[in-house]
Order: sequence, then C-alpha cells, then structure tokens
Amino acid sequence: MSTVSLADYQRRTFTNRLGLWLFIVSDAFVFAGLFAARFYLYGANYRPELSQEVGLIVTAVLGLSSYFAYRGEIAMKFGDARAYFRSTIITIILGVLFLIGVVGVEWQIAPHGPDESALWSLFYTMTGFHAFHVLTGVIFLGIVYRNARRGLYNAERHWPVEAAAIYWHFVDVVWFFFYAALYLIGVPPL
Repeated sequence: MSTVSLADYQRRTFTNRLGLWLFIVSDAFVFAGLFAARFYLYGANYRPELSQEVGLIVTAVLGLSSYFAYRGEIAMKFGDARAYFRSTIITIILGVLFLIGVVGVEWQIAPHGPDESALWSLFYTMTGFHAFHVLTGVIFLGIVYRNARRGLYNAERHWPVEAAAIYWHFVDVVWFFFYAALYLIGVPPL
C-alpha cells in the first residue's frame, strides 16, 4: 500500500477526478460531432442497412458490461476484492465480445464498404472510433485489475477502479446514442 497519507491521497484524487471529467467532456464533443454528422449526411428519415439483430445483441452486451463494471466498483468501495475481480473479468469479457460483434461481425456483413460513400464512411468512422474507445477501456480495466491483484487498492484508496468504471460508463452511454442513430432512427432504403 502507498505511504501517502489518506488526506494527500484524497487531494490527489480530487485533481485526478477533475482531469478525467475534463477529458470525458472533451471526448464527448468529438462523439457529438460524429453524431451530428450522421444526421447531416443521412437525414432523420434514413438509416443504413444494418443487421438489427447484431445491433441489439452488441448493445445488450455493452449494457450488461456496464452493470458489471458498476458492481466491481461498488465491491472495491466496500473492500470486497473477490467480487471486484469477478465483476471486472466479466466486464472485460463482455467488452471483447462487443468488439467482436461490431468489428468482427457487423463490419463483415455490412452491405457497403467505407470507400463507397460518405454515408458509409461515417458509419465505419462512428463504430470504429467507438470500438477504439472500448478497446482502450478494456486495456484500462485490465491494468487496474492487474494492480488490484497486486493489492494496490482497498476500500479507502481505489480511485483507479472508480476512474476505469466512469470511463467505461461514458463509452457505454455514447454507444446507446450511436445505436439509436444508426440502428433505430429512420427507415432503411427499399
């Protein structure tokens, strides 16, 4: 465990928390730009020809992963390391399944490639940029998991666990907006 006093740890955590939220807000602007571009290029009445089944499955998988990320964070907050480890492993597995679903399945069965039009290029940009964030979240969760295995966190000192969960929830919320914009709003072409 760290030799830093609890008061110093709490001050550092405040600064780190502020930095994380500033990053999330700035990143949200990038996602908002992609979201706005979707409606500018597609319009509100059109949606791409995507597999509704794959979209629903990957969305459910990511939503479930957020539940387990939350469970892991709360478990560590209460000093239950075993529950934290179990929940975090499940979160990581579900994150990888989401990536496989989007990049390994949806991209492979999409009827058009990214070079066919600005509309399809935007689809691949939106889902690819989001998949990159999921990948970084999986890596972040893995690093925090490894450090937790080393005993670096406890009920009083677990900011990295909280930070990883906050980032994961942010990425999940972004996907719910992207899912609605790409899979639900508008009608596919005939």
